[in-house]
Amino acid sequence: MALQQTLILFKPDAVQRRLCGRILTRIEERGLKLVGMKMIQITPERSKQHYAEHVEKPFYPLLEEFITSGPVIALVAEGPEAVQVVRDMMGKTNGRESAPGTIRGDFGLSRQVNLIHGSDSPESAKREIGIYFQPEEILSYKTALDDWVCASDELG
Repeated sequence: MALQQTLILFKPDAVQRRLCGRILTRIEERGLKLVGMKMIQITPERSKQHYAEHVEKPFYPLLEEFITSGPVIALVAEGPEAVQVVRDMMGKTNGRESAPGTIRGDFGLSRQVNLIHGSDSPESAKREIGIYFQPEEILSYKTALDDWVCASDELG
């Protein structure tokens, strides 16, 4: 099991609906450690960088319009297999299809206006974290709870 970092974005709809605190609580209660966090306004240039694989697709203009429509909270979470843990917590892309208990299943009804982004692989996480954070903005620290969240042999 590998200790990983993953990028999470609370999208403009999560900010506008004032759900960020509730979503953040879920992430922390699950045991993931926050190692970087800030509120930003995504520019069209940064959107194109983040969603590079989608820029030429017909749906991209609506995606860019949405992600640049208001502030987002960008954060880096760390923990064992953090990428998959966050993906499972988010639920399916379409909130209508997401299981109750997932973030999108509990708070979402849309495919596009879907509250949260999480990296889809460790490689994507590394690339995406670099788009939103400078190395000095990612902090490494130990908490009193670290040894109570996961056994040391599970941290790779």
